[in-house]
Amino acid sequence: MSLLQTTRDLQKALQVSPAESLDSDVAATLAPRLREVLNAHGHQYYVLDDPIIADAEYDVLISYLRVIETRFPGLATTDSPTLRVGAAPIERFEKFRHAEPLLSLGNAFTLDDVRQWYDRCQRSLSETYGDVQPAVTAELKIDGLALALTYVDGLLTVGATRGDGVVGEAITENVRTIPSVPLRIPVSTDESPPARLEVRGEAYIRKSDFEQLNERLASANQKVFSNPRNSAAGSLRQLDPAAAASRPLSFLAYSVGPSSERIAETQHERLKWLRTMGFAVSAHAEVFDDLEGVLGYCTAWTERREELNHEIDGVVLKIDRIDYQESLGSVSNAPRWAVAFKFPARESTTTLLDIIVNVGRTGMIKPEAVLEPVEIGGVTVSQATLHNEDYVVSRDIRIGDTVLVKRAGDVIPQVVGPVTGARAGLETLWKMPRSCPACSTELVRLPDEADYYCVSSECPAQFIRLLEHFASRGAMDIEGMGSKLAATLAQTGLVQHLSDIYRLEAAQLLMLDGFARKKAERLLAGIHASKRNGLARLLFALGIRHVGKTTAETLVPHFATIDDLSRATIEDLCAIDGIGDVIAESVVDWFRVDTNQTLIGDLKELGVNTARLDEEKTASAGRWSGLTFVLTGTLDTMTREEAKTLIVRGGGKVSGSVSRNTNYLVAGREPGSKVDRAIKLDVPVLKEPEWLRMLNEHVAAADPEDH
Repeated sequence: MSLLQTTRDLQKALQVSPAESLDSDVAATLAPRLREVLNAHGHQYYVLDDPIIADAEYDVLISYLRVIETRFPGLATTDSPTLRVGAAPIERFEKFRHAEPLLSLGNAFTLDDVRQWYDRCQRSLSETYGDVQPAVTAELKIDGLALALTYVDGLLTVGATRGDGVVGEAITENVRTIPSVPLRIPVSTDESPPARLEVRGEAYIRKSDFEQLNERLASANQKVFSNPRNSAAGSLRQLDPAAAASRPLSFLAYSVGPSSERIAETQHERLKWLRTMGFAVSAHAEVFDDLEGVLGYCTAWTERREELNHEIDGVVLKIDRIDYQESLGSVSNAPRWAVAFKFPARESTTTLLDIIVNVGRTGMIKPEAVLEPVEIGGVTVSQATLHNEDYVVSRDIRIGDTVLVKRAGDVIPQVVGPVTGARAGLETLWKMPRSCPACSTELVRLPDEADYYCVSSECPAQFIRLLEHFASRGAMDIEGMGSKLAATLAQTGLVQHLSDIYRLEAAQLLMLDGFARKKAERLLAGIHASKRNGLARLLFALGIRHVGKTTAETLVPHFATIDDLSRATIEDLCAIDGIGDVIAESVVDWFRVDTNQTLIGDLKELGVNTARLDEEKTASAGRWSGLTFVLTGTLDTMTREEAKTLIVRGGGKVSGSVSRNTNYLVAGREPGSKVDRAIKLDVPVLKEPEWLRMLNEHVAAADPEDH
C-alpha cells in the first residue's frame, strides 16, 4: 500500500477515535502506526524535498501522537518523531554539528492554547520571581528554511541548515550568495562583535520573486516549484553556488544562538541589536506587556497574512526576558518559553478528478480543476482554477493526480501543483481542447498571450456572461437583473442581443416563472433608468476586451459621443495618457465588427444615451491630469470605488499596483504591502486626512464659489 493511502486510512481512524479518550489497547495499536507514517513523511519532506501531504495535515498527526505519549508514557520510544526536529541531513554536503541544538517549537492552534501556554509560563516563573506578568515578544513565523550562521571575529565562517536539530548541513558557499546575509559584521556601526557568534534565522523567497523565478524556469522548460518554501530549500541545496546565486533568496534573523558574549537581556533588544549588526529582522515584531495584546496580534495577522510579500504560517511567541527564558528551560525538543501559534490551514491535498474548461464573457477559455471535495480553512472546496494551458503543462499536472490546493483569503482556490511522489502510474495527461465547448468554434491563441479565446459573436456561453455583465452594478446597473435572470432571458430567446433588453415588455416577462406584475414593472423601470447612464458606464458594459471601468473613464473625456470613439485610430487612442497599444488595438478592433456597429445603432434608436455627460467632461482638464494614484487599505469616509471615481473625474488615473510611474499611494486603515513598495520606490504615501485635504483643495480650485 502506498504511503499516501496508508496516511489516508490512518487519518480516517483518528477521526473516529479522539486521542484524549483512547484506552491503552487502542493507543498501543495507533502509536506505532503513527510513528511509521510520520517518519516516512519526515523523510519525504526533509531528505527528498518532495512532501506528499500538506504541513497542516502533518501537524495534526504529530499532535495526536504527542497526546498519546503524554497520556501513556510507556508507549513512548526513542525513535518517535516527537523527539526530533525534522530528519537526518542529506549526504551531498558536509555534516555540521551545532554547538547548541536548534530546537523546534510547540504548537498552539487556538487562542485558548496560547492562554494555556502563557499561564504555564506565569505559574512556573512565579515560583522563582513571585507574582509576575511576563512580557511577550510576538514575531511572524516565516515559512522558509532555518539557518544557523556562525561568525568568528565578525567574519561569516559557517552557514548551516537545521537538519535534525543536532546535526545539519554546511552550505556556507550557498549562504554567501544571499544578498541579505552580511559576510562581515557589523555592517553599519563601529561596535565590536563578539569573538564568536551564532545568528539564527530563516531563508525564504518573496512571493513576487517566486512568481518571476517560476516564469524563468517555465520559459527554460525546467521544472517549476510548487511553493516559495520548497523553492528556498531547493535553491540552498544546489551543489553549484552559481546556481544558488541565481535564485532570489532572502534571509531574516530572529534570534541569537551561542555567543562568546551575552547579547542583551530581552528578545526584543536582541532583535534591535541584530539590526545594528546589519541583519534584516522583521519589521512586524512587537513586544506586549499583557496577554490580550498578544492575542490581538495573533488574531490580526491571521486576517492580514496575505498582505505580506512573503509566506507566513503563524506567529512565534517568546517570553521576552532572557533570564525568564533560562529559568523556564526546555523539554526534550522544544523550549518552554516559546510557542508557535499556527494559522488555520489554507492548503491541503486532494485528488484531481477532472479538468474542464469554462468560457468567459470575453471568450477567454479557462481550465478548471474538478476536485475530490476537501475542507480548507473551514470551506469545502470542490473546484479550483488552473489559470491556463501553460500553467498546467509547466507543472505537469495530470488528471488523477494528488494535488496541493491553496485557498488564500477570499481568493478563488487554486491548484498549486501535483504531489509527484504519490503517483501510481494511472494518471493521464490533459490537453487543451481546440474548439469551444459551447459552440464548437475553433479556439484562437493570440501572440504573446497565454490564453485561448473563442471569437464567435454567436457563442451562447459568452452571451449569457456578457448579458450579466452588461446589467451589473458597475456597468449599466439594471436593478432586478441578476445572473439567474440573465441566463433565463438568453436561454428562452427573449434577449438574443444586448439591445433586446430595451425591447422587453411586461407581457413577455409575465410568462416567465416567478414573475408577477410588480416584479416585471420594477425590472422594466430599472431598464428604463439605465438609458440615462453616462458614456463611461456604457463603454464598460459593452464588454470590450481590456476596457475595464477605469479605462472607460479615462477614454470618455476625450470623445463627446460613442460615434467619435468609433472613428478613433490606434494612434489617437495611444496619445491618451494611460492607454497603450493593447487597449487601443482592442477598442479599434471591436468597432470594426459590423454586428457591434449594428448594436450601437440599435441602442441609440431605443433611447440609450451614447453621449458624454457634463460631469464626464472634467477629467481631461482636471488638476490631476497626468497623475497616477494607487489605493490601498480601508477608507473611512468613502468606498474605494467612490475615491476612484473622484480621481478619474479630476483627470487622474487609478492603477492597481505601485510602480515607478505612480505619483501617490492613498493608504487607508490596514494597508497592505503596497506601502512597503511605495516607500522603496520613493512614492509619496498619503494617509486619509492628507488625501481629503488634497481632494478639498482640488474641489476648491475647480469651483471656488462653492467654498
